[in-house]
Amino acid sequence: MRILGIDYGDKNIGVAVSCPNLVVALGVETIRRDSPDSFKGSILRLREIMRLYGVSKLILGYPKNMDGSIGERCEKTVEFKERLHRNFKSLEIILWDERLSSISQERLMAELGISRNKIRENIDEAAAIYILQGYLDNINHTKTND
Repeated sequence: MRILGIDYGDKNIGVAVSCPNLVVALGVETIRRDSPDSFKGSILRLREIMRLYGVSKLILGYPKNMDGSIGERCEKTVEFKERLHRNFKSLEIILWDERLSSISQERLMAELGISRNKIRENIDEAAAIYILQGYLDNINHTKTND
């Protein structure tokens, strides 16, 4: 069983996958979107990735505002979640608070000396790793405290 992590956006979808023992999140790719209203190519690519890795659960970044309120990005994410449910009926999809995922990853990459161009190319995949790793850390911490 593997878990897929997604950082959803109008232009790109960052994708990460867990290792088989659900400890580490690994980057897969950034799916480039043709337009904010086009989903067919993204859904097809996600289907291929899920088949390749044997994914049984999906963690979708949920971009709440810093005060915990829900804005337009959250509404678009919920709409995408519903679209995913229609295409992957048996897949469990969990919304995961992703506040500061892109910002923290961008800062980390800059501190590591990665160029602005490389950061822009890889930020969505890095955010997906961050989102999924947060979920994995949470479930593994919960298991050790039971």
